[in-house]
Amino acid sequence: MGWMGKLVGGTIGFALGGPLGAIFGAAFGHAFDSGSGLDSIANRQQRLSTVEEHQLIFFVAAFSMLAKLAQVDGRVTRQEIDSIESFMEKDLRLDTESRNVAANIFRTALNAPGTFADFARQFYQQFHQQPQMLELLIDILIRVAVSDGRLSQAEDVLILSAVSTFNFSVHRYEQMKSQYNRTADSAYDVLGCSPDDDDDQVKRCYRQRVQEYHPDKIAAKGLPDEFTRFAQDKFREIQEAWEQIKAARGIK
Repeated sequence: MGWMGKLVGGTIGFALGGPLGAIFGAAFGHAFDSGSGLDSIANRQQRLSTVEEHQLIFFVAAFSMLAKLAQVDGRVTRQEIDSIESFMEKDLRLDTESRNVAANIFRTALNAPGTFADFARQFYQQFHQQPQMLELLIDILIRVAVSDGRLSQAEDVLILSAVSTFNFSVHRYEQMKSQYNRTADSAYDVLGCSPDDDDDQVKRCYRQRVQEYHPDKIAAKGLPDEFTRFAQDKFREIQEAWEQIKAARGIK
């Protein structure tokens, strides 16, 4: 049973602090108050493994930051809610229980005093030594933000604040945004290289991306099981970009 199963079953034994902990506690505090007394609860609790703790933090941070991103233009529109629901259903393919948990976190974060910057700082504290996890969260923020057809200036500024907090490359961020514009250079943006790079450099970028973003490797670093489909799609994008560049350059 993973962290989600322990949460749904009300047997999770993990204290999450900070602003993300406040979201988690407000959203699911009732899950720890059920039962026939404190002794009963303590006996039912199951400690999370280190990987499960990382998965929980990633999940809470992602939907908390998405909530604040949805609010950045002043109000949360029906279109933005639809974008979040589409991300849950089509990109993540969450089951009913996981979707309910994600929606609960999202709704709680909308009304919480914690800010986007607060959540970003805590996420960085947890994953600062795992750049792939930082990039994955930035990618999620971009993907949801552009799902309505455009990235607004306010959304761009907010995501850039996370880029700064994460000590992430602004150049890489610009490449990630370009992936969603479907330009002639999009394949190079996926690999994190340039059309001006020689074949050997492009190959190195491809191999590095494959090594860093293999779904099994990402899962071992703490990506929630619920985000596995997203990681697989990202990995497939890397492979497709490489095949496109190979064909264009005649690389064998």
